[in-house]
Amino acid sequence: MPYVIIVIVVVVVLVLLALGVRVVRPTHRGLVERLGKYNRYANPGFHLIVPFIERMFKVDIREMLVEAQPQMIITNDNLNARVDAQVYLKVKADEMNVKASQYNVTNYENQIVNLARTTLRNIIGTLTLKSANSERGKINSELRSTLLSETANWGIEILRTELKEIDPPEDVQETMNKVVKAENEKVAAVDFATATETQADGQRRAEIKKAEGTKQARILAAEGEAQAIRLVNEAADQYFVGNAQVLRKLEALERSLAQNAKVVVPANSELINVIGDLAGVVPVAPKPVVNTTPVRR
Repeated sequence: MPYVIIVIVVVVVLVLLALGVRVVRPTHRGLVERLGKYNRYANPGFHLIVPFIERMFKVDIREMLVEAQPQMIITNDNLNARVDAQVYLKVKADEMNVKASQYNVTNYENQIVNLARTTLRNIIGTLTLKSANSERGKINSELRSTLLSETANWGIEILRTELKEIDPPEDVQETMNKVVKAENEKVAAVDFATATETQADGQRRAEIKKAEGTKQARILAAEGEAQAIRLVNEAADQYFVGNAQVLRKLEALERSLAQNAKVVVPANSELINVIGDLAGVVPVAPKPVVNTTPVRR
């Protein structure tokens, strides 16, 4: 009989121990209450509690996503916009904040949803639909700032907020698409005109460069010819002496007589000296010769 009692006691103790075993994962933290009053904080690992007297509440400290349900918001330009947002948050891992997430707020996830929806209505209600779509970063920043200040004693941290969509009514969306299409076509036309003008400018510059090149080539050719003439004259003056110079003078005389010119040759003319030089005789200064051909009336 005593052995039976001992066995029963051992079994009861083992059952109680089994009922009191608690294991806290690294992703969670525990709060132990004794008879409805907070008793101690449980870090990750193995823990024992007194069954039926103590209770452990596990709190997830991982980052979580909370969906703010889509809602219709009237913008400042009196348009209905369908707005949807997401909030990323987590419970801070220290004892004070874990306790605050359980004792200072009832179901903080639902509270965040309602708070985010209200904040979005206040922010987007002051903006036009166009500015709301173009200032998403500003809206996200204001939403996160408001949530941080409102949840300061909830023991949670608002990591970031994201606007999923801001959709206008279908008729407004269609009109906006037409406007965007027209603007794109206008930009394309301007780009085409600019490209055509650029191409024309390029052709004009090429023609100008070509003309400048031709002009420069002609100038260089003329300078070359002038240089050649100068060199020939210098060579003639330097090397063509004596009879060569006499022949030059005779050529001038021949060109003059070929046109039946009437020439008065003075007695001391160099032409007589030229002829004399060619004939090998000493010229005699003749009397002046006067043209006596009667003039026809």
